[in-house]
Amino acid sequence: MKKLFLIVLFIGISLSPIYSFAQKGTIRGTIFDQGTGEPLFGVSVLLVGSQTGAVTDFEGDFEIQADPGVHSLKITFISYNPLEIGNIEVTAGKVTVLDNIQMTEFTSDLETVTISAEAIRTTEAALMSVKRNAANLMDGISNSTFRQIGDGDAAAAIKRVTGVSVQGGKYVYIRGLGDRYTKTILNGVEIPGLDPDRNTIQMDLFPTNVIDNIIVSKSFTAELPADFTGGVVDIETRDFPEEKTMVLSVTGGYNPAMHLNNNNLAIQGGKTDWLGFDDGTRTIPTQGISDIPQFAEVVGNPNSPRGQLFQQILRDFNPILGGTQKRSPLADIGMGYSIGNQFSIKNKKFGYNLAFTYRNETEVFENAEYNLFGKPRNANEFNMEALELSKGTLSVNNVLWGGVAGLAYKSEFTKIKLNFLRLQNGESKVGRFDFLNSNLGANFEADQYNIEYNQRAMTNLLLAGEHFLGKGKWEVKWKISPTLSTIEDPDVRITRFRLPNNTIGTEVGLPTRIWRNLEERGLFGNLNFINNYKFMQSAAKLRFGGAYVYKNRDFLIENFQFPTGSTQFNGDPNQVMNEENLFSATNRNGVRYDPLFIPINPNQFNSYLQNFAGYASTEVNPTPSLKAIVGLRAEKYTQFYTGTNQTNTIVFDNERVLDDLDLFPTVNLIQSVGANQNFRAAYSRTIARPSFKEMSFAEIIDPITGRTFIGGLFEETTNGGTEVLWDGNLQATRINNFDLRWEKFLKRNELVSISGFYKTFDKPIEMVQFLSDPGAYQPRNVGSGTVLGVELELRKSLDFITPAMENFFFNTNITVVDSRIEMSESEFRSRQLSAREGEQIDRYRVMAGQAPYLINAGFSYNNPINGLEAGVFYNVQGPTLNFIGFGNRTDTYLVPFHSLNLNINKTWGKSERVQTTFNITNLLDDKREEVFTMYNAEDQIFSRLAPGRRVAFRIRYSIW
Repeated sequence: MKKLFLIVLFIGISLSPIYSFAQKGTIRGTIFDQGTGEPLFGVSVLLVGSQTGAVTDFEGDFEIQADPGVHSLKITFISYNPLEIGNIEVTAGKVTVLDNIQMTEFTSDLETVTISAEAIRTTEAALMSVKRNAANLMDGISNSTFRQIGDGDAAAAIKRVTGVSVQGGKYVYIRGLGDRYTKTILNGVEIPGLDPDRNTIQMDLFPTNVIDNIIVSKSFTAELPADFTGGVVDIETRDFPEEKTMVLSVTGGYNPAMHLNNNNLAIQGGKTDWLGFDDGTRTIPTQGISDIPQFAEVVGNPNSPRGQLFQQILRDFNPILGGTQKRSPLADIGMGYSIGNQFSIKNKKFGYNLAFTYRNETEVFENAEYNLFGKPRNANEFNMEALELSKGTLSVNNVLWGGVAGLAYKSEFTKIKLNFLRLQNGESKVGRFDFLNSNLGANFEADQYNIEYNQRAMTNLLLAGEHFLGKGKWEVKWKISPTLSTIEDPDVRITRFRLPNNTIGTEVGLPTRIWRNLEERGLFGNLNFINNYKFMQSAAKLRFGGAYVYKNRDFLIENFQFPTGSTQFNGDPNQVMNEENLFSATNRNGVRYDPLFIPINPNQFNSYLQNFAGYASTEVNPTPSLKAIVGLRAEKYTQFYTGTNQTNTIVFDNERVLDDLDLFPTVNLIQSVGANQNFRAAYSRTIARPSFKEMSFAEIIDPITGRTFIGGLFEETTNGGTEVLWDGNLQATRINNFDLRWEKFLKRNELVSISGFYKTFDKPIEMVQFLSDPGAYQPRNVGSGTVLGVELELRKSLDFITPAMENFFFNTNITVVDSRIEMSESEFRSRQLSAREGEQIDRYRVMAGQAPYLINAGFSYNNPINGLEAGVFYNVQGPTLNFIGFGNRTDTYLVPFHSLNLNINKTWGKSERVQTTFNITNLLDDKREEVFTMYNAEDQIFSRLAPGRRVAFRIRYSIW
């Protein structure tokens, strides 16, 4: 680890530019139009008292070399009021940054407006101007706020954006809608996170000092991808850092319920587990063997070549099947390192960013529960029947590291950017559970042992360009981005002993070993044109362009069971595969393996998709106070699948399973009332498509919970096949979105807004419980649905109480939603047949994944003078339907988790080089629970984990 840090540090130092002006200092700034928030090109910036000056480029940036001392700048531009900025302190060899300089359009013969540099150093005025004049409903947070409040990563920062909740400290949800309806993009490019089946990437991977801003779009415009409904989160990394930076951070976290815990379970892993990947310790014993011998062909002749190969494979399986108790670590640890700068060579500007982050965290969940309950057969019974009960200890060690590197080049009319992103994650889980099964007609108890290792990696490259043509009349933007994602579960192990005699048999499940592999390759590209023209003597924009997305996934599961023959056991899982217990020429009834994936493997498939998109939109002002943005996007989406079902009766060979051509119209109207108020109305049509996993025949078990995911291509029937419950024809969901909003922008980034939204869903996809297999769930189209919601957003200083409280702020976002799904005929009938006495079954129910309410609230203190920012933040999401009940399977709901967190940031020293952060999460010590629900019955636990309270401390030191 020390060597790795020294290498990164050396690279960072070596990247320092050799071009410097030791005898001079540098003034850098960006100039915006106050009314539109857009950068101004060609603005004259003059150093008062000299002939030194500069002209802003197409991004509104300028740079001037000046002697040390206090200076003033005079800024002039045709048809804008002149501006003078004083009190600019310049230090030799240093950079003075002037953020968000705003110019106002010429209104009268005003004298030059004079302001102080300190007044604009830490404002978000430009972003607020962009938000006020944006074509769609949006929120965001900028780099200047990151500097001010000291948030270390994007997950911490985005919590401050109204309408946003962060699940698990990583994933962003908007307006209470789940992952299916939220999308995260990086620099405008679609990339998968560490889980390619998610639309959202892990936000805690990105340190804030490499981020320029985070924009949350809550309504659709034609240049955005059409597959979102709740919102799109765009993380924009910095091209040209305003000043040279090198930052080192160290983090520690302590949870009294999890650290120094004597009940922690662990196994001996590989030598590289601390780096988030396996070193080969967990390699499958059949690697490189194309024709795997099976027991039936060698039992009569174990000494044959095939018999010897069978025994060699058997003995190559790791014999460890259960964890041992080991004290958990003292604390979680993490570190981060970043460096960035910009410099010029012959009027050409170059910038670079490099960031690295590493975390190693341990969790120990005692009394973790994963259960299955069902409805009793008799309608007059109101106590749910326990089908499976599992309770015990689960230990998790999670290692995550990531690197971001960026290079940028800018000339007078062109900018080229190259970004590289690499993420690596390794997670080890070890569990021991008391297991009770009554689903087979007779109760039996068992000890269950689990070992699981999961490693994920994602590599992304982005090459992007912007070209400014015709003195601002035309802009051309293009991007191309390849991505490689991999997921491996090497040697998942599940073992059960039936009590009281420590026997192993089919009734409790034979010992099982699983190897899973996923590789996904993707390519994204787009080309966009912007034409600035006049409409009715007012500025207008025409946008048009196209995009292309290609993804290809290879998926494979190889699973083995281990019949134990006549072997006797003592309940120790690590003795099951002792040499004396294994099949051999002298012990032909010993433990052997059975490869369940031979000869038919429904868990092996290849799938790929192509999506061609084109769009056009125009932005005009029919009246001085009314802006209209009208656009149309077209997407031709095709998805292909190669694979088979369980019985090999359905075989797809490059079968076209989705083939859609859709048009996505969008209209946004913004009526301005004065300078700081807007009334907005928007309509758009969007889509939610099934993932590769959902559009498959795969059956994927979660070894810890025992739950099984079943691909949406499987058909389910009942009554001897005469009644079809699901036809296997999974389709995309098409959504109509209607939005209304009133917003008022106040001083100091304060805001109040009231929004209403209404959405219709045609064939929404939800996870439905599989009737013929308890604990199995399948994505299905469930009918049609609607969502009606109201959203209140408020951020306000308490200076209205007394001026002494100007640094105290209250912010809240409250979303209240009514959702309705009109059930399919099969679901409605199943609920009628399994209804309890007195229960009335309605055609409608709530929508899965949609919270009925969402509350984000915070009370904070922020003093930029002494560098102290502290706050208490609360978040809760209402009870949310997760899995849909079917027949005697009941609905499951996520129980509200009341998250109350304390956060304190402090900047130290005159140079503000040191920042410390202290936070406590889950102050209320709440538990994360999901429950089964049934009419007039007490809720029963589906899953329960106690995350405990966690105390964390971070110190961040700016070396430069």
